[in-house]
Amino acid sequence: MNKTQLTLSAAAFAGLLAVAGCASPANPGSMPGMDHGNSGTSAPANITSAEHNAADVMFAQMMIPHHAQAVEMSDAMLAKADIPTAVTQLAVKIKAAQAPEIEKMTGWLKSWNMPVMGSSGHSGHSMDGMLTDADLKKLSAAQGTEAAKLFLTQMIAHHEGAVTMAKTEITQGSNPEAVQLSKDIVTSQEAEIQEMRDLLATL
Repeated sequence: MNKTQLTLSAAAFAGLLAVAGCASPANPGSMPGMDHGNSGTSAPANITSAEHNAADVMFAQMMIPHHAQAVEMSDAMLAKADIPTAVTQLAVKIKAAQAPEIEKMTGWLKSWNMPVMGSSGHSGHSMDGMLTDADLKKLSAAQGTEAAKLFLTQMIAHHEGAVTMAKTEITQGSNPEAVQLSKDIVTSQEAEIQEMRDLLATL
């Protein structure tokens, strides 16, 4: 039932990137701590080693809380009893993969002198696949097989949202590390989506 909302979110995300890109003309002189404003395109290559654009910033700022929610969802499952082993193992894998990625993206934003928005900075309503507070409470209250099914269903949608955001970064981002992470997210999370669909069919 969230397909329309997710589609709109994807469009809004792409729109935000476009607006941010238009609003951020190349102006080296505006970067804090840099006085290379007169060097233009002749700046030494090492100065652009941390090259990034508005798409890279938006990707990191939005993917951090997105990943944080996936970790929160995984923690909720790991705190429950009577959860199928395969589902518990998946929750452990998701947490192990995404927690370090949060640290990596946080480091990028700090090195770019950009704010790390965190969970409170970007509302979940602006990101694909994010659960509402009501969704999280429902997951927290569920038990046993019902909880496993709900977790898998919610996490499939959550992963699909992350894949959409990552694909946008791949096409619009300029930072090599951010683009590579996006490719890794697409590969790993698309595989997990299929794994979760297969698990759902067995419950």
